Amino acid sequence: MTLNLTKPICFFDLETTGVNITTDRVVEIAVLKVHPNGKEESHRWLVNPEMPIPKEVTAIHGISDADVADKPTFKEIAKEVHNLIKDSDLGGFNSNRFDIPLLAEEMLRADLDFDMKNRLTIDVQTIFHKMEQRTLSAAYKFYCDKNLEDAHSAEADTMATYEVLKAQIAKYDDIENDTKFLAEFSSRKKFADFAGFIVFNKKGEECFSFGKHKGKLVTEILENEPGYFGWLLNADFPLYTKKVLTAIKLRSFNNKLR
Repeated sequence: MTLNLTKPICFFDLETTGVNITTDRVVEIAVLKVHPNGKEESHRWLVNPEMPIPKEVTAIHGISDADVADKPTFKEIAKEVHNLIKDSDLGGFNSNRFDIPLLAEEMLRADLDFDMKNRLTIDVQTIFHKMEQRTLSAAYKFYCDKNLEDAHSAEADTMATYEVLKAQIAKYDDIENDTKFLAEFSSRKKFADFAGFIVFNKKGEECFSFGKHKGKLVTEILENEPGYFGWLLNADFPLYTKKVLTAIKLRSFNNKLR
């Protein structure tokens, strides 16, 4: 089984200091880049998060403060990672809800303009949950008949994710070997940002998904309550969410000038 690709796809996995997209940091990143001709290239970095790794988190992925003390920060490797993935679609396990949002935060903190407009994303976990309702280790056993050794190692998880996707395509007749189909099938609710604070309504318009303005159009609120925009930018929201809000505001302003 080979993936039917029109452009490269990068399967990636992050190990982090925790699960808060806004405040936690990457300690390990592994990327498996698969090219349309079938060529595969694997990359892995240990990363100094510039903050302590909680002991309970180290117990999960096995990476301690000592392991990353002399490693580069994410900002130091950001350009290398960005150059590797910038021409590619992205794939992962729970990547749409965690790995991609957190990667975007790290890229923006490193002053790199990380944008998803021209990328497709395939979340293998979503396909798995829609079809079987299990975990990555169970998926690997179920689809590939292999035991996942070194679970929560980014490199092992990345390779397992890639193998599971190929096995899913082979197993299910109604899953197409096409990145656009896989991206749509593995997506959940359509978000304008990664974290889900801004969602699209049935007309494709951006709406807030939280707080007193839940369900209301972003453009209307930003126009009628200009102070709310300032509050959002200064509050503890992900950088990518703030970037999306700023783009909506600028788009609305430019439309008025036409």
